[in-house]
Amino acid sequence: MSSESTEVWAGWYRDRRGAEAVTIAAHGRQLRTRIRGVEYEGVAFAALETVEGEGVLSSCVLEWDIPLPVHADGTVERATLSCLLTLGEPRPEGSLDRADLNMTLHYGGAAYESGVAGGDFDDALDRIQKQLPHGAELGTHMTADV
Repeated sequence: MSSESTEVWAGWYRDRRGAEAVTIAAHGRQLRTRIRGVEYEGVAFAALETVEGEGVLSSCVLEWDIPLPVHADGTVERATLSCLLTLGEPRPEGSLDRADLNMTLHYGGAAYESGVAGGDFDDALDRIQKQLPHGAELGTHMTADV
């Protein structure tokens, strides 16, 4: 039995056909979501594939919030990490022409932002960590590539 827990985040999926509320589940480095009745999974947000292997999630926007603790001065404070992922059009070989991740940490009455084009989730978090006040550290988080 695995000691890893599953985190579930509420969010929105948007494309040319409209918007839909979704949940994104993370178990270790594995991500999973259901959009319009189709299951997607993968180890990277920008490479979520249908469970049937019929293609990658593309031409859309995913938006979700992650509760994230921040450790400062011997206390743990609540923060919210707002994530916005824009997935571009699929290329002939199956990759996407772009995957832009924008994140904003809402903590202590301030907003700390990071945008990563073609980068990964951990890089974006590292950029946010560098902006935090001295002594403040991001708590444990799920790690996944964009």
